[in-house]
Amino acid sequence: MVQYQGAKRLDLVAGAIADPTRRAILARLSRGPTTVSDVAAAFSMTLTGFCKHVRVLERARLVRRTRRGRAKVLALSPEPLREVAEWTLQYEKFWNERLDRLQAFFEKEE
Repeated sequence: MVQYQGAKRLDLVAGAIADPTRRAILARLSRGPTTVSDVAAAFSMTLTGFCKHVRVLERARLVRRTRRGRAKVLALSPEPLREVAEWTLQYEKFWNERLDRLQAFFEKEE
């Protein structure tokens, strides 16, 4: 089994992106920073409920919240997603070997 040094951080990121609402928030922020209110308007939930989702994303370091005057601005911080991608790539060799054996099996059957 492949061991990952940043397992706790990976767990936080995986938990954060497991929710469709949080993935939608990340998708919106991928177009650029915007205010909490602007992002929240796209979701049919209370602002309090929306902010709970934002806090999960902040704990996973996927989102940064800053103040611009009285407004709170959210911005995507994609670095933790790169870590998830690198972790999943560790399994590429495993799957390539499995698929190569499956291909060899079918070629032998023909």
